[in-house]
Amino acid sequence: MAVKIDTVTARENLKPRHAPYYYKIKAECHIGFRKTTPTSVGAWLARFRDDQGVYQIKSLGSLEQHPSYRRFDAAVALAEPTFAHRQAGGSAVSYTVGEVCQQYADKQRINGKEKTAKELEGRFKRWMTPDKKLSATPVDKLTSAQVKAWRAKLTLLPATLQDKTKTATKPRAKSSVNREMAVFKAALNFAVESRHVTSDLAWKYELKTIKNATGRRDCYLDIDQRRALVANAPPDLAAFLRALSLIPLRPGAMALLTAKSFDKRLGVLTVGQDKAGQDRKITLPATTAAFFTEQLTDKLPTAPLLARANGQFWSSDSWHFPFKDAAAAAGLPAAATAYTLRHSGITDLIAVGKLDTMTVAILSGTSLAMIEAHYGHLLRDHAANGLALLEL
Repeated sequence: MAVKIDTVTARENLKPRHAPYYYKIKAECHIGFRKTTPTSVGAWLARFRDDQGVYQIKSLGSLEQHPSYRRFDAAVALAEPTFAHRQAGGSAVSYTVGEVCQQYADKQRINGKEKTAKELEGRFKRWMTPDKKLSATPVDKLTSAQVKAWRAKLTLLPATLQDKTKTATKPRAKSSVNREMAVFKAALNFAVESRHVTSDLAWKYELKTIKNATGRRDCYLDIDQRRALVANAPPDLAAFLRALSLIPLRPGAMALLTAKSFDKRLGVLTVGQDKAGQDRKITLPATTAAFFTEQLTDKLPTAPLLARANGQFWSSDSWHFPFKDAAAAAGLPAAATAYTLRHSGITDLIAVGKLDTMTVAILSGTSLAMIEAHYGHLLRDHAANGLALLEL
């Protein structure tokens, strides 16, 4: 039998007991009131069925901050977001933003993407976890104001320096902000897929990417400059830089190649650790294959294909300053970086080698869209030269 708890008089007339009295708000959603003694203020609860058909209880407190005649309405208002979440198919268990981010990283690990999982955890640790309030917020209670504040804070943070002894003052690049937002957005979208939250309105617009953030890469090294760079580098770095000059891979992908990545019998290089995702195989020309064959001397299959003098893998921290020294000795522009070799190689493949964009995209491990974004001016020049051939 239904019991009224929506008025002060009705609640005062209730018989004290430990079990709550429930009032139906909508299908399988109830407001509860527990009165254990004749003079107790009472406690309010929200009750709803979970996915297994079992009732779950959520405490709403005594609501003493409200006048007694308004407490029922206050309880309904507090419970309504939970009821709406459940009615829309949301999960019965509530997870925080921090927990959702970890779940997203764990998903990658379960799918065999350990490197991706560790990278995600590192990003969350740097840009999300330090915000204790945001990290502890239930994802279904996350507001656009919180996300907007997080984005503003991230944008204002200075860029990370390779030299940890110096203070970072350089503004963070828009492309860097986009990368961090994309990771956070992916984790929050995973929460929607998992039904931890039923709407993405809290972040859909606040985490929109900054347009034209990457821009065109203008620092280019010609063949002579690349040769000068290699000539002025220590032997171990010289081999690494020569490899980057021969194949337009990302420096990080080149650094992670192992001896077993190169099949000297077939002259085929397998690139497995890259943004491109799946492994890809590149058949090398004879001279390039000969160079990589030299790198295999006295190496176990799991050893770095292009090792440092100490036998370890290269990393951005280990090549950064030696590269700068070699670039300065070679008289190269201050803007030159290891990534410039990749950019220069792609430029040559398009402008000099005149390869089609699909082949260049496959070789460099990028998308056609990125080729167009960064090298579209070269493609347009080719189109103009092609049209010139049609002149009568």
